[in-house]
Amino acid sequence: MPSYDEKTSTPLVRLKNVVKHFPITGGIFLRQIAAVQAVDDVTLDIWPGETLGLVGESGCGKSTLGRLILRLEEPTTGEILFNGENILRYNKEKLRQLRREMQIIFQDPFSSLNPRKSVAHIVGEPLYVHGITDRREREARVLKLLEVVGLKKEQMRRYPHQFSGGQRQRIGVARALALNPKLIICDEAVSALDVSIQAQVINLLRDLQQKFGLTYLFISHNLSVVEYISDRVGVMYLGKIVELAPSESLYINPIHPYTKALLEAAPVPDPSQRGKRFVLLGDVPSPIDPPRGCRFHTRCPHVKEICRAEEPPLRELLTDHVAACFFAPF
Repeated sequence: MPSYDEKTSTPLVRLKNVVKHFPITGGIFLRQIAAVQAVDDVTLDIWPGETLGLVGESGCGKSTLGRLILRLEEPTTGEILFNGENILRYNKEKLRQLRREMQIIFQDPFSSLNPRKSVAHIVGEPLYVHGITDRREREARVLKLLEVVGLKKEQMRRYPHQFSGGQRQRIGVARALALNPKLIICDEAVSALDVSIQAQVINLLRDLQQKFGLTYLFISHNLSVVEYISDRVGVMYLGKIVELAPSESLYINPIHPYTKALLEAAPVPDPSQRGKRFVLLGDVPSPIDPPRGCRFHTRCPHVKEICRAEEPPLRELLTDHVAACFFAPF
């Protein structure tokens, strides 16, 4: 995996001022009366061979951002570049070709697999869709993929209900690998699994990354998992990136008050190590009508008048460590 000094000149994925608002309609003529501001003006780079972790509370826009990169959702405004090309300009055929380069591992290993299809069909379907129509060739590829993710040959003819949760997620990983992608979006890929199984799947993902040179966007609310697997970590709040830094820097020295609150909320195994914690007050504001200025100011212990009036820009406060706060570090 490349170090930060060895990065290529072009990121694999570049988001430029990406916005996604979901319209809310009402009235007799179903006109738009409001919008859910799921992702709001996000600029972000993902470099080849790295794992970028994305954390935040439920509803902050993490999964929507991943779906925008895959073009499962279309952005309201902004640009999404993959290998330097704006994929929002792709026609249907070019978008179909792009699917080979970008895949996703879904959160729920139970509902993301078709219960009526065998493992051979589930893992082999992407191969068939993208031109490998010879059955023997397809099954040979499926066998190799199952071996790579730690499943056995005799399991190929079984159906999803015959597997445990961890095994089902391995099938999902095999399906994501089928077309030799460059980027895999891991959307809460281990959150539905037992802790011991989580560790197995995370180590599998790390091994596959080294073996195949994969790039991950790892979306999760589990801070410990993100710390273990990620090279860099981005923190989202109400549709915006509020802090972005190398994993070690962010966990040792968080700058933004929201990041500090998230880290302090994580349970500590040793009771003697527990100190006084900062507890966030109030609820997360509605993404339909987010606060003016800094979106975190309604819950921030360091709020000043400027925070209520102006939106803080993302600025570099330490080496490769940016945060959107007027007064950080504290």
